[in-house]
Amino acid sequence: MLPRTIFLLCLIPAAACSRLDHVGKAPSFTPQAESAERVAMAYTGVPTINPPERASDNASLWSREKSSLLGDRRALKAGDILTVVIDFDESAEISNSTSRARSSSESMGIPQLFGIPQEQDLNLPAGASLANAVDLSGSGTSNGNGAVNRSEQLTLRVAATITDVMPNGVLAIQGAQEIRVNFEMRELLVSGFVRPEDITRKNEITYDKIASAKISYGGRGQITDVQQPRYGQQVLDMILPF
Repeated sequence: MLPRTIFLLCLIPAAACSRLDHVGKAPSFTPQAESAERVAMAYTGVPTINPPERASDNASLWSREKSSLLGDRRALKAGDILTVVIDFDESAEISNSTSRARSSSESMGIPQLFGIPQEQDLNLPAGASLANAVDLSGSGTSNGNGAVNRSEQLTLRVAATITDVMPNGVLAIQGAQEIRVNFEMRELLVSGFVRPEDITRKNEITYDKIASAKISYGGRGQITDVQQPRYGQQVLDMILPF
């Protein structure tokens, strides 16, 4: 417990530094140079060699190039961009209750035992007697009720970048969106793995087709700071046993 406490105390100054970014000013945007999307776009690997063009290709009205009217504009390689559609409306309701009751009573007395109880009663304080030597009783009652009522709805669209192509052809995607309103920064992060065939002709994919999906929608800024407990309080809540 002590090493864990020391480790948490060391994290407090580092965590507090993130709040200093928006003291007296709006939160700063994340630098684009540090994003995985920019790395994927800038370093897409060795370019493929296209086959030599034929005269008939230049004269044809049909072309497979993405710039063509009938070309496939879906994202397929590292650095390409596609749209992730996040639209879910989920709800869950669970309730349960338990009840338990128990009572017990034990009594033991020795009113007659060769006259020993009567003889000992003379030496006991007034009102005491061995006629009812032991009398025990106990009772217990336990009641419990629990309920979960959850409802979530989120509709968002974010552009994501293919950061890597797995050996089996699955695409690793990652996207980030930051919107600053006054002194509050809203952040949307999405990452996961998708199959190329799940990408629609509109170059879109829904969140339920993303494997190992990591979706985060939150914010940072002055309003978020006020809504969070102080770091000292969070540490005490973790280490105090009561």
